[in-house]
Amino acid sequence: MNNSNNYYNKSLKSFARKHRNDSTKAEVKLWLEILSKKKMLGFQFLRQRPIDNFIADFFCKELKLIIETDGITHLDESVIKKDEIKELRLRDLGYFFVRFQDEDVLNDIENVRLEIEHFILKIKAS
Repeated sequence: MNNSNNYYNKSLKSFARKHRNDSTKAEVKLWLEILSKKKMLGFQFLRQRPIDNFIADFFCKELKLIIETDGITHLDESVIKKDEIKELRLRDLGYFFVRFQDEDVLNDIENVRLEIEHFILKIKAS
């Protein structure tokens, strides 16, 4: 696996497809209201993208930006550890990472939009 296709992991393709079909309410809302159809500052995002040995909730190739949404299961200690490992590995591969709680996406979508916009502008400025 190499960087020519952003560490795309073909062996996780069917698993990623299953995740797309079983999205959380927060993932669906974030996708439909902010990330689909280049709504976010004209950038294209992909859903449930296999990267290395992980699946990113949302991914923008051009920005190398991964956006994750965390629900109640992410409060479990073992899940927190897996999230940390995932984030560290993907950052080591050169990706930017931003994480939101499901509750924030569901109840405060405008601030989530503003945070993503701010993060993108920061990436573009660097």
